[in-house]
Amino acid sequence: MTEESSTVSHLPVAMTTNEVDSTQTTDGKTMTSSSPSSLEFYFTWAVVVIGVVGTATNALILYALVASKQHKKHVLIVNQNALDLFSSSFLVVTYSLKLCNLRLTGVSGYWLCMTLLGENLIYWGINGSIINLAIITIDRYLKVVHDSWSKRWLRPWVIYSAAAFAWFAGIVYNTALVFATSRVVDGVCYAAVFYKSNVDQLFSTIWYMLSFYVVILIIFIFCYWRILIIIRHQASVMASHSTHESNTYQTHSHQIQTNVIKTMILVSVFFAVSWMPTHAYYVQYMMNPNMTFLDSRYYISMFIAFLYSCVNPFIYATKFDPVKKILKDLIPCKKVDPVNRLRLLELDQDLTRT
Repeated sequence: MTEESSTVSHLPVAMTTNEVDSTQTTDGKTMTSSSPSSLEFYFTWAVVVIGVVGTATNALILYALVASKQHKKHVLIVNQNALDLFSSSFLVVTYSLKLCNLRLTGVSGYWLCMTLLGENLIYWGINGSIINLAIITIDRYLKVVHDSWSKRWLRPWVIYSAAAFAWFAGIVYNTALVFATSRVVDGVCYAAVFYKSNVDQLFSTIWYMLSFYVVILIIFIFCYWRILIIIRHQASVMASHSTHESNTYQTHSHQIQTNVIKTMILVSVFFAVSWMPTHAYYVQYMMNPNMTFLDSRYYISMFIAFLYSCVNPFIYATKFDPVKKILKDLIPCKKVDPVNRLRLLELDQDLTRT
């Protein structure tokens, strides 16, 4: 194959080519034709199940955030769940369509490839979710480490603009990539395949890994390391004045803030762990170009990565007190302790003040 030949992309975007069985020549280029393997068939069904569970759990958590009146207090967390809900929903739609093995023709086939079968809409949500997670981390860092500055500058419009930016950046980046490198050939959608050269493909892969994984991890490590140092210092200061009743509210507010930060640290750690196998696989593929791309390691790594959007809601359900309270109330025939209800009402009032 020449440098201009199309090769299966190793970006985590729109992998629609399957195990390679044969090659064909189209427009002067050597093109791999796809034939579904049993491994890919089971992987596709597994992703559909992940999507269904992720859609249901993210929708439930969003309901709990709204019902507990947290949607205005934690805009970025709500945005995180909305992005995960979006990607999970289109996981179901996209991979269900792939199971149908549709033959694409005409304008409708082209747009079906560029939006659904090319996994463009899925990665609108996934990439936006990654960006939003970094924004949440920076927001927490500023509010804890630079409290006076954040109170002056982090106005509601700034937070809403940051939430909108996560959507905008995820949509623009992935749409540009898919439309520039995807085509329909003989009724089959080949997404993120047609690069101008192998160098362009390599550069695109490295840029994606650095921007959507390495830099994000650096933000996590730096910001939460500084946050934990400040929280530990604040805890020691409050402990020395714990006998004064005037510090009761401050201590309670500090506990609420710490709980939110612990929740987001867990979400960030889970992101790092779930996407690590995929990026490690890309590095291995770049170092060994002769390696077959779509093998069992690829499917396993992508399965773990897609679990991220599905499992995230369980972290909020178990660690975020307002959400946990609403979910407990949804359990049938569960008696509510009046003392606990009063305590939760006081907690909600404290959250409103903070």
